[in-house]
Parts: sequence; structure tokens; C-alpha cells
Amino acid sequence: MYRFLLTPRWWGINVFVVLAIPFCLFMGTWQLGKFEERVDTHQEAKREPAPGERGAVPLEELLPVDKKTSGRPAEATGVYGEQFRVPDRSVKGERGDYVLTLLRTDGGKTLPVVRGWVAKGAPAPAPPAGEVTVTGWLQASENMGTDGVHTAGGLPAGQLGMISAASLVNLVPDDVHDAWITLTEADGSMRAVPAAVAEGNGLDMKAFQNLGYTGEWFVFAAFVLFMWFRLVRREAEAVRDRELGLEPEPV
Repeated sequence: MYRFLLTPRWWGINVFVVLAIPFCLFMGTWQLGKFEERVDTHQEAKREPAPGERGAVPLEELLPVDKKTSGRPAEATGVYGEQFRVPDRSVKGERGDYVLTLLRTDGGKTLPVVRGWVAKGAPAPAPPAGEVTVTGWLQASENMGTDGVHTAGGLPAGQLGMISAASLVNLVPDDVHDAWITLTEADGSMRAVPAAVAEGNGLDMKAFQNLGYTGEWFVFAAFVLFMWFRLVRREAEAVRDRELGLEPEPV
């Protein structure tokens, strides 16, 4: 009765099932692993002090920026240079500008420093003269997906749409750190800009998406197996009916 499974048509179906089920199981297991990885990272982060509660350390000890060093207090010494405004940024629900000043550090590279936030149109205080030591929360360079960045171009001179080494490479001749800091205490009359939380340190929506995808892949595997059994059963019943002479006559 089941000799039909050896026909070319059924060979194609069988090969598809044999390949599809392991693939679905592999993808489901991979997504489950990603979810467990995020859970482990979350548990590890809970056991450690919050980044902002740690003492400041020299900038070089925290580079390159990663999930563990993002938000950590960093110290850098140098001399302030060019200053930019980063427009249309929000602090405590109010829109205004970040005041970003480049710090030429003793290490020879330049560090973008957000000295504070000012209301739109308000003057930005000049940076202190001479050598200074600054303390701020370390942040990773912004990218196209960062909230608030301006990527359309056309900004006036002296304004910067995105805080990153890539956006500064054509504006300053210096070698710029692929990171920036926001001062823990804003200069002058400006308002301090809080540090952004590093992505991927907690059980965010991406973690639960991984868990949802896990279930979907396992369901796909079960569905493929169910449909194969259903097709086999229907074909076997058709073969049996033909052997008993019960095949309906063509209209």
C-alpha cells in the first residue's frame, strides 16, 4: 500500500520533509540559545554594581566601549578645542541642543565631550581654557539607528547631527576616539545630559522576540511532520480505495 512513497513525486516530498524538519529544529535551538544568552547577560549585570555607581577610571582602561564599559565613569585630561552644537536633543522632555566640545587628550587622540544641554537658541558657554581633567559617563558612538540623530544633512556650520568619529572625520584633522563622554556635572549654566543605557544588557523586547521565534520554528517543524503524515494517510486511503474498486468514475 505504501509503495507510492518511492515514486518520484513522493521522493521530492520526502526530501523536503527530511531537510525542513532539522532546519526548523536547528533555527529554533539557535533562537533559544540567543534567549538564554540574554538571560545570562541580564543575571550577570544584576550581580555587578551599576555602571554609574563605580569610581571613575582613566579613559584608556575602558576602551573599546562594550556592554560592560558603556555608562562607566571615565576620566580624561587634555585641552578643549573645537565646539559644536548637536541640535534637537531632548533632556527631561525638553528639546534643545547638546554642547559638544572636542578634548585633545594627553594620549594624542581627540575625545568628544558633551559638556551639557542648552535650550534651543540659548548661547553655549565657552569651554574652560588650559589643561583640564574631565569626568563623564562613557558612551558608544551613535549610529543611524540612535534616537535623535540627524542624518538628512544640511545642518548649518558648527552643528553636528550624530556624535561619532565617522561624523567628525571630515570636520577636524585630529584622530578621534570611537567613543564620547557626557559630563557627570554640566559646565556653567548648562544641564547635564544623562548617559544612555547600553543595549542588550537586560531582558528587553529582543529577548522575548528570540523566545517567540523559538516557538515558531518548533511549531513549523511539527506542522511539516503533521502535514506529511496527513498526505501519506490520504494517499494510502486513495490507493486502498482503488484496490477495492471504489475510485469514483470521472465526470
